[in-house]
Amino acid sequence: MSSEPDRGQETIDVPKGVTFTLTGRRLHAKGPLGAVDRPFPSDALELKTASGQVTITLRLPSHRKRSQALLKTWAAHLKNLAGSLTLGVEARLKVVAAHFPMKVQVKENHILIENFLGEKHPRSSDLLPGTSARVDGDYLILTGYDVEQVGQSAANIERASRIREYDPRVFQDGIYLVDRAHLKGAS
Repeated sequence: MSSEPDRGQETIDVPKGVTFTLTGRRLHAKGPLGAVDRPFPSDALELKTASGQVTITLRLPSHRKRSQALLKTWAAHLKNLAGSLTLGVEARLKVVAAHFPMKVQVKENHILIENFLGEKHPRSSDLLPGTSARVDGDYLILTGYDVEQVGQSAANIERASRIREYDPRVFQDGIYLVDRAHLKGAS
């Protein structure tokens, strides 16, 4: 007999103050910084919480690669959720303005980009719920409690500052992601 761990099961340690509940096909995660709702494949996975640990069990044959991939993916999602609800998430974008002095402002839940390549009308990008931003010199720093929302907000800002009618090899102005969304404690 070998002491091989069960391939159809993953156990994740949950920090104090974070709870996971499953209602039908929705996963609810709640922590000190906020709450996140996410769809969950409850027909393929089973979720059990007990004494500071969450156990995910496969309901599919565990010898298949796709089943293992689904299990490992959701284990990673739960680890990210647990960490982001306690530590928070941060992403850094660099504002590059070589031709015209660009002005970046944070107004409520919008990012306003003025004088981009000398354009008369400002460009803007919305921040997704749970994400906040601040300008620190040449950097735009996004923070929040959901790694997916912070990462998508950063991508939306990059897309809003995309150059449309000029040669991007010459005009390298824009707002670019330099440090992707990660837990605040880890760099």
